[in-house]
Amino acid sequence: MRITKLAAAAVAVTMAAAPVMADLVFPSLSYRTGPYAANGIPFADGYEDYFTLVNARDGGIGGVPARVVKCETGYNTEKGVECYESTKGEGALVYQPLSTGITYQLIPKATADGIPVHSMGYGRTSAANGKVFSNIFNYPANYWNGASLAVNHILDENGGDIKGKKIALLYHNSAYGKEPIRTLEELAKKHGYDLSLLAVDHPGQEQKSQWLQIRREKPDYVLMWGWGVMNQVAIQEAANIRFPMDNFIGVWWSGSEVDVVPAGEGANGYKALAMHAVGDDFPVFDDLRKYVVDAGTAAGAGDQLGTVLYNRGMYAAMLAVEAAKTAQALHGVAEINPAQMRDGMEALEMTEAKMAALGMPGFGPEFTVTCENHGGPGLGAVQQWNATDKTWSLISDYGPSDMEVIGKLIMEDSSAFAAENNISESCN
Repeated sequence: MRITKLAAAAVAVTMAAAPVMADLVFPSLSYRTGPYAANGIPFADGYEDYFTLVNARDGGIGGVPARVVKCETGYNTEKGVECYESTKGEGALVYQPLSTGITYQLIPKATADGIPVHSMGYGRTSAANGKVFSNIFNYPANYWNGASLAVNHILDENGGDIKGKKIALLYHNSAYGKEPIRTLEELAKKHGYDLSLLAVDHPGQEQKSQWLQIRREKPDYVLMWGWGVMNQVAIQEAANIRFPMDNFIGVWWSGSEVDVVPAGEGANGYKALAMHAVGDDFPVFDDLRKYVVDAGTAAGAGDQLGTVLYNRGMYAAMLAVEAAKTAQALHGVAEINPAQMRDGMEALEMTEAKMAALGMPGFGPEFTVTCENHGGPGLGAVQQWNATDKTWSLISDYGPSDMEVIGKLIMEDSSAFAAENNISESCN
């Protein structure tokens, strides 16, 4: 469904004439405590600050204030489910679980409750098939896209031929860390590289045996699906054995400042995937400083703007706001409910013109969401760490992943899920 200028104008008139309205509620299932707090805090700050900005600068979303309801999960699946149950009754429009484990548990619950879930760049990859997972979205890219993007980068560095190359996957021994394995195995068949798998148990502080194996087997590249302290330890261990850092590539959850700074110069040249821009050279950050930080309403100390995970939280909030605007225009009401928010997410279009108007030109890839595709086009970039300047820089454009391989895996996994749960694949 597309929004016409006439419909948008009608909504604007309706909103202007409306009385004071109830808040639009956006729960934040955050973790400011526990072993993953260093990563969870900047994301949560960016997520909350963007809604504060929209309220202060724009008067809310379509004239309706946004309200962030915070609930601490500690990155614990059971606590995450408890947070969902305790906040869903407040009119929650969309959940960002920020945990693959929590996402898996919320898929049946949120679907039954009619509330959408946005697991941006994480969660169950096959949820990209909206004909099966009606209420789950994982745009702009998912873990299987990430696995392919990493392999594509290696292909680019080797003239398109990586037959016989050794690639090791160092992964968090959880549902999250295991997500890319099947894709990497299929891509190994296609491109002829040798894949080895190295699991790291939670929280990831002990990795001596894995890095001894890496030193012994000498893989050409190491990919990492890590989180929290696991990333810091892995990068330090890689530096200790003098593994070439430009051949060490993390997923987008293994590429923040807190991951690389502890290793000092040893982290120089380390790479990670990216689903959005790095740094604070965008007009939106001027607005955040003016309307949020300087106003004393920032979620944190206001010193994280421009960092990778702050930017990711802000980006997630921006996508939620734009989906809410889309829902308001689609349904002609300002006070949208979760079902209408779901429709807005499914009709979301992110264009360069829209991002530029928001003060975020080039901040993320352009994409369109449809019923058939809740995951977007699977575009991503590569970023690299400069330890001297202590900055991340994008070293590639947003490029495509191998949807020929990934599309088949999504259909296979989602169809199996549908059969197991008696779900009829359809679009509304």
